[in-house]
Amino acid sequence: MNDEEEKEALMLNILRNYHVIAVVGCSREEGKPSHDVPAYLQSVGYRIIPVNPFADTILGEKAYKSLTDIKEQVDVVDVFRPAREALDIAKQAVEIKAKVLWLQEGIFNDEAGKYAVDHGLLFVQNRCMMKMHYKFQVEGKL
Repeated sequence: MNDEEEKEALMLNILRNYHVIAVVGCSREEGKPSHDVPAYLQSVGYRIIPVNPFADTILGEKAYKSLTDIKEQVDVVDVFRPAREALDIAKQAVEIKAKVLWLQEGIFNDEAGKYAVDHGLLFVQNRCMMKMHYKFQVEGKL
């Protein structure tokens, strides 16, 4: 299995087995990826927990000011914030005992990834959860 196949196998495993997604940087504005990606994921059955300090509700769900304010178990922390914030978000993901740190397409932070993996989380960067879900669905894998 080559590196790309390993990454795809990891993402497929995540999308199959982890269903509660805290979206850091979730937006209220339709048309923005940080709104439309979680809306899509919600529409295909994932539980979305928006994290946005400037919103009370997004996508019909209570929005939280930070990851550490969430009281229920989070499987995946999906990040729509600048790469420079990723390490702090990784530390919060570890603190809340998330299983996965996923940095959306265009977001790279190897330091955050190393921190997450060193603390037992699965890690994905520079990939869109919606695009990967759609790809796997079309391929009949989901």
